Amino acid sequence: SLTYLESVSEMRHRQAIENTWNAVSRIPADRQIFWKMPTEDERSTSSNSGAFSIAQNGDSDQEKSDSIALPSHVAGSGSLDRLVDTARDYARAAASDNTLTAYAKDWAHFTRWCRMKGIEPLPPSPEMIGLYLADLAAGSGPSPSQSASRPLSVSTIDRRLSGLAWNYAQRGFTLERKNRHIATVLAGIKRKHARPPVQKEAILAEDILAMIATLPYDLRGLRDRAILLIGYAGGLRRSEIVSLDVHKDDTPDSGGWIETFDKGALLTLNAKTGWREVEIGRGSTDQTCPVHALEQWLHFAKIDFGPVFVGTSRDGKRASETRLNDKHVARLIKRTVLDAGIRSELPEKERQALFSGHSLRAGLASSAEVDERYVQKHLGHASAEMTRRYQRHRDRFRVNLTKAAGL
Repeated sequence: SLTYLESVSEMRHRQAIENTWNAVSRIPADRQIFWKMPTEDERSTSSNSGAFSIAQNGDSDQEKSDSIALPSHVAGSGSLDRLVDTARDYARAAASDNTLTAYAKDWAHFTRWCRMKGIEPLPPSPEMIGLYLADLAAGSGPSPSQSASRPLSVSTIDRRLSGLAWNYAQRGFTLERKNRHIATVLAGIKRKHARPPVQKEAILAEDILAMIATLPYDLRGLRDRAILLIGYAGGLRRSEIVSLDVHKDDTPDSGGWIETFDKGALLTLNAKTGWREVEIGRGSTDQTCPVHALEQWLHFAKIDFGPVFVGTSRDGKRASETRLNDKHVARLIKRTVLDAGIRSELPEKERQALFSGHSLRAGLASSAEVDERYVQKHLGHASAEMTRRYQRHRDRFRVNLTKAAGL
């Protein structure tokens, strides 16, 4: 009968899921994606959405969402266990590590807020999300017994909403950001609490020269000098600097590579906006030339393969094989800004807060007296408006409309 056939089909379906679970369980823990056994509710949701979802493996707030749960209607294939590593790698490659970490923290904060309020985070409720956004803006505590937290900025709230939308999408749900319960509350938050964007101070040409003058000529100093000059002349993000390799496909985590020519260096970058090429010409002197600084570092560090910028031994006499973290660039900038006496009229704490890795990128746009189109292409900006924001110092008061109007 039809009922009997349906019963047999369901039994086979459950057995297929069990087989998949048993196969994946035999994979070493450090290589698993952890296929999640779907519950009855999840099977219903999965069959409707047909989407992959991110499964939580534990309750740690710092945990990354990099484990994948298969929908029940595709579980059970005998070859699935061979695709575990491949699927995991592709899932992680969908966004940068920093982005995935931020999204995981966003979800952890939201689910903790839901527990405090006695509500469930799934399925998504626009009304609930609107209340959450209002709570972030007002800075009230998770519960009446807890002290109020600091109100978040509009940009942080907007980014946290993006994190929730991403997390819901990985679980097979759609968060409608245009729903009136979300869009109207967010519009009110922006109107009431919006502030001018806080921009880091641009490092100008005279600043970068003063900064590299503070560096010694040992191996570590050669490396840091190359980082500052290449980052400045290339208008690079700090992540782009440290992700460079000597050649194409040297390492799996490469973000680009460098080719040197008589007239300069060509950087091929896998940036936020896609692949792009950045030309860095040679400077007027060896002391200020970014290409020469790079060549000196690679020569004395004996680097001809793999990451361009790596750590050094404690005595500073030998280069390691470990790629530098992008935080090193930020720390290097802050340290050399202080050592060079830049903005010395300000307290040390304020000076450190003014400058960051982005100061190199903004400095090139502010210093280069060339057509806006070339700067836009060099920085990889999708719009000229973004480039103009970077050129804030260069173009300030360049046109005096007061005098032009006859005053």
